[in-house]
Amino acid sequence: MKLTVNKEQIIEGLLKAVAIIPAKAGAQYLRSIWLKAEDGGLSVMSTDANIEFTGRYQAEVAQPGLIGVQGRAFVDLVRQLPSGVLHLSLDEASGNLLVEQGRRTYKLPVSGAEWFQNFSSFPEENTVTWSGDFLQDLLDKVAFCISDDDAMDAIACLCMMPKGNGRIDVCGLNGHQFALVSFTHDELAERLPEEGILIQKKYLQDIKKWLGVDEIELSITGKRLYLRSMSKAETLSLPRATHQYPDYSIFMSKLASEDMHPMTLDRKEAMEALGRILIFNTESDRCTYMDLSSGEALLSAQGQDVGSASESLEVTYGGDIKRIAFPTRNLMDVLAHFVSGKTDMMLTGAEGPCGIRGADDPDYTVIIMPMKVSETTYYSEEDV
Repeated sequence: MKLTVNKEQIIEGLLKAVAIIPAKAGAQYLRSIWLKAEDGGLSVMSTDANIEFTGRYQAEVAQPGLIGVQGRAFVDLVRQLPSGVLHLSLDEASGNLLVEQGRRTYKLPVSGAEWFQNFSSFPEENTVTWSGDFLQDLLDKVAFCISDDDAMDAIACLCMMPKGNGRIDVCGLNGHQFALVSFTHDELAERLPEEGILIQKKYLQDIKKWLGVDEIELSITGKRLYLRSMSKAETLSLPRATHQYPDYSIFMSKLASEDMHPMTLDRKEAMEALGRILIFNTESDRCTYMDLSSGEALLSAQGQDVGSASESLEVTYGGDIKRIAFPTRNLMDVLAHFVSGKTDMMLTGAEGPCGIRGADDPDYTVIIMPMKVSETTYYSEEDV
């Protein structure tokens, strides 16, 4: 293998590739970035045995070839080199990859082509064009509500579900919070299977790192989800999870029941008040209590070692729930994902699911469970 390439043309792809490979664990094949020189281009490939990245970049290829190089060392070296032309070649005598730039020469050990396992190819049929920045926004709004525990099966996954007439639900659930974004995309809705698709949370960060603001191509097979840049230079593919997602319509329907009473408040004022209340939370009592009346929500917290706090918020409320409690940090996190100046907290009971929506956040709902208040214990989390 022998080629010449400009650092600026490959560095972004190398950073995306190295973000996927395992840091220490795994076979050498998995810790390698694979370099394939052919047909006037350099392909950069990496995998952790599940998610796969392939990028193809312009290069002057004098001799084709395929090698694997220790991923993190190679990327660290290229990243720290000055801008300009790099000469990459395989030294047949020593079996090392030579990286040369001006008077600089570096040698890195390689894995031979016999260790390479072919990556899955992007399926050209049934391709859908989608907005990269819209997908990025979806992930931001939903991922924080997905369980971090892989053992939790379906609720450790993002769900994308077709709902008819071109509508699609994207949602995440962790047992005490639920986030849902609905949107319309006729072509994508047609490609989604009836049962939807599930993507494990651990892959979402890799998707976000790869995504830009440009449009992308998307394709779905029975086992994998494929994303590709419109230039066809970069492809990311990842496995679909096979779990069955819970029926979230059960608790969404409670937000439309006659027992639901909305409370409207100023989002910024509420977040600032909760930030101060948080100071007075303790490990044994980490919630904010709300005593509610028609025009006021009295927020309070009391910690045995840190004292007590009480703040009054002006609200619009006409329900019959007099007292309710929420985990302070979780409620702050939920409100932070909205942009609306005013938000509606849809209360269904002192221990029932509370939905949150905002006028400037169309088709976006987050549900948070209140804390159960009793005389013997301060609270316990209830599952959605």
